[in-house]
Amino acid sequence: MQTDCQLDQFKILYQDDYLVAVHKPAGLLVHRSPIDKHETQFAVQMTRDQIKQKVYPLHRLDKATSGLLLFALDSNTARLMGQQFEEHTIQKQYLAICRGWMNETGEITHALKHKLDKLGDRHTQTNKPPQEALTNYERLATTEVMYKMGRFDSQRYSLVKLMPKTGRKHQLRRHLNHISHPIIGDVKYGDRHHNHFFNTWLGQHRLYLAATSLTFNHPKTNQQMTLNAPLESSYQKAIQHLNWQEETVNYTTS
Repeated sequence: MQTDCQLDQFKILYQDDYLVAVHKPAGLLVHRSPIDKHETQFAVQMTRDQIKQKVYPLHRLDKATSGLLLFALDSNTARLMGQQFEEHTIQKQYLAICRGWMNETGEITHALKHKLDKLGDRHTQTNKPPQEALTNYERLATTEVMYKMGRFDSQRYSLVKLMPKTGRKHQLRRHLNHISHPIIGDVKYGDRHHNHFFNTWLGQHRLYLAATSLTFNHPKTNQQMTLNAPLESSYQKAIQHLNWQEETVNYTTS
């Protein structure tokens, strides 16, 4: 996926003796991958170098997705947090810009077949049945852009808060495509005509999907806590051009 990586958008969002959270820019891999051998910088490495200690990745974000990424600082914390992720007790929120006007609220319960990477998953079983997948969503705003495309003189877009209850590969991107509201900038599951329009209109290449919030129980205190991540500048540029108010965007992490 072609994405402009703004490394200056990488920053530490939260740190204590057990956890560290960072903002991962779009275009940055979480860790080394045989699929992207040419890449030389990774979120794991950059976090480790900045805080001067080993980190343990707790979850993944697609290379093209920006936003909140959480690491443990020791193996026991990684184990405890891993249990919360496996039990789906961690609440995740994402923000997406999608084609068309979605319903105000809803859920997507479309099962997803396991996606394999030719290199990264070459030893994985290929005949797995589709896995249960659930995504809840809430539409935050809509807009209409006067731009002729095909037989339509104007184009409609939605700003959507996504709350996945399962963690399947590319779940949000595949689910939004399944209901005919693909995420803008998604070259694998999206609409190339709308992707091209945004690329030309805004002068930037990116997937308009951002991880904005995580709510979980702290592994030491067991107290519930919520971490939020701001939108990076390229995403904010799209928000401004679509005339969505700042209050609407802030609401996504409330």
